[in-house]
Amino acid sequence: MDYEFKLNGVERGLCAKGCSRQDKQLNTYDYLADIPGNTEDTDLVEVQFKNTRKGYYHNSNGLPLEKGDIVAVEASPGHDIGVVTLTGRLVLLQMKKANLKSDQEIKRVYRKAKPVDMEKYEEAKAREHATMIRSRQIAKELGLDMKIGDVEYQGDGNKAIFYYIADGRVDFRQLIKVLAENFRVRIEMKQIGARQEAGRIGGIGPCGRELCCATWMKNFVSVSTSAARFQDISLNPQKLAGQCAKLKCCMNYEVDVYVEAGKRLPSREITLLTQSGEYFFFKADILAGMVTYSSDKKLAANLVTLPVKRVFEIINMNRRGEKPDSLEAEQSVASGPSDLVEQESLTRFDKRKKTRNNKKRREDSQAGKAAVRTEAGTSEAGSENNRDGGRGGNRRDNRNRDAGKNGEQRRPRDGRKAEASDGKAEEMDNRKENRQENRRRSRNGRREQRGRNGGVQDRNESTENAGE
Repeated sequence: MDYEFKLNGVERGLCAKGCSRQDKQLNTYDYLADIPGNTEDTDLVEVQFKNTRKGYYHNSNGLPLEKGDIVAVEASPGHDIGVVTLTGRLVLLQMKKANLKSDQEIKRVYRKAKPVDMEKYEEAKAREHATMIRSRQIAKELGLDMKIGDVEYQGDGNKAIFYYIADGRVDFRQLIKVLAENFRVRIEMKQIGARQEAGRIGGIGPCGRELCCATWMKNFVSVSTSAARFQDISLNPQKLAGQCAKLKCCMNYEVDVYVEAGKRLPSREITLLTQSGEYFFFKADILAGMVTYSSDKKLAANLVTLPVKRVFEIINMNRRGEKPDSLEAEQSVASGPSDLVEQESLTRFDKRKKTRNNKKRREDSQAGKAAVRTEAGTSEAGSENNRDGGRGGNRRDNRNRDAGKNGEQRRPRDGRKAEASDGKAEEMDNRKENRQENRRRSRNGRREQRGRNGGVQDRNESTENAGE
């Protein structure tokens, strides 16, 4: 099979032999697959069966095996069907990781699977689920404290492996006899733990990735709650437990880093003395090297977060009998490095649009204020002219009245034009009409006032003449 790829018409020499389908658990990437002579160094191959069961076999017949080939391998009794998952030098490393020695009795690969072998294999696999349900019923009838989690038939259908979970030792001799009578196959019992069962079933962890026990983890180390305490993780059973109902294996991944970083922190029993009072340890950010102190021993009061360097400075001052004024040191204002990314905001275009709208609003408000000022000025000028001009003012009023009538006559035509224009033009026309109406009302009010004042003067003159 040719594994050369072409990108844009140019051979890049890429190799895909190390990759395989990701439908198998505990998949291994063969990074040595494209090295010349890799498969010639050893005839050992890694073969994977159902779920996480793997075996190592000799390719004694010199078959051209590659990753992904389905082969028939030696079993006791008969043969089994599996998929080649690894060849070459990495097989020796995987055997060493699995604590297997190459000088042990290792079985051999018979041949690549034939159609007849695949038919028997499919028939055997089709019986697994029904066998598991029936075996659970038999174990319950016999009163055994165990759970049968999975059943795996051999490729030729002559043998069945029953995987079970039990807290203690179980005497299943009677169970084996009953199972052999019911299914007419050779029975093998294998006890697994809760973590192995989760690995065989598979799933997605809370981190969003596939379970570690289903992808790469083979050896399971015991996990204790002390790992959670070292990392300051809340001791919540629902958060600490995985899908196997046991403590998560990933808590052991970083515990050594937290232990080393915790050695650089001050003791939690040490208190800090200042002029204002005594401060007690509250919490610590181990990786960041920050410690938080509280003025109350049991409550979170007046919390102050300090770097480890400052904490040790205060501790040394207290040992010398000195007390600082405050926990926090005097900070000098230092210009930090400028971030080029922060200079340009993602919403900079939206802000410019807002400023344009604000400018329009300011212009409209200024125009409105100017119109109010002109109205006030015209009203004052009109009152002075009326007081000084008399008849001239009346003539101007008549002309303004005629102009107003003409404007009213032209208004329907202007209204039709405003309907065709945008809303802003209509708003300006409405403002003009309101200003003209206010002017007419002010003029009418002044004329009525002058008329009342004139009548009073005439009566006063008539009374004076009568007195004389």
